[in-house]
Formats: sequence, structure tokens, C-alpha cells
Amino acid sequence: MLQTFYNSFGFIGSISISFLIFLLFIFWLAGVAGISQLKDGKAKNVKLFFSIFFPPYPIVWLFWDMQTQSRLMKEESVD
Repeated sequence: MLQTFYNSFGFIGSISISFLIFLLFIFWLAGVAGISQLKDGKAKNVKLFFSIFFPPYPIVWLFWDMQTQSRLMKEESVD
């Protein structure tokens, strides 16, 4: 697989694509871990189902959750 990337994109391109795939895997894994720590219920099960069968969902959920936490921290620091 790396040889195909190397033949198509050269050295820098193949390293960049490999690094991007690695980062997406790490973000996907972190998103699934975050979703699995939610309170038990039907919504958690549905989110876990979508996180397994639709891989972009946990990545989007992860960034949405980080943004939400950032807003909460800013509100608490103002008070």
C-alpha cells in the first residue's frame, strides 16, 4: 500500500497520506472511546452503532464535544 502511495504521490505525498490516515484512525478511536463513556441509554447505543458503521461520525462528535467543553470552561471562568 505504501509503495502505491509512493509511486503515485512521491516521498512527501506518501508520508503525508500515511500520517493523515494515522491521525484519522487515532481521532476515530478517541471518538469511539468518548461515546462509549456516555451515560447508558438508547441514545448511547445508537451513537455507538453509528460510530462503528459510519467512521466520520465519532471524529465529528469528538470535535463537537471539544468545542462544547471549551465553551463551558469559558463560561465558568467568567463567573
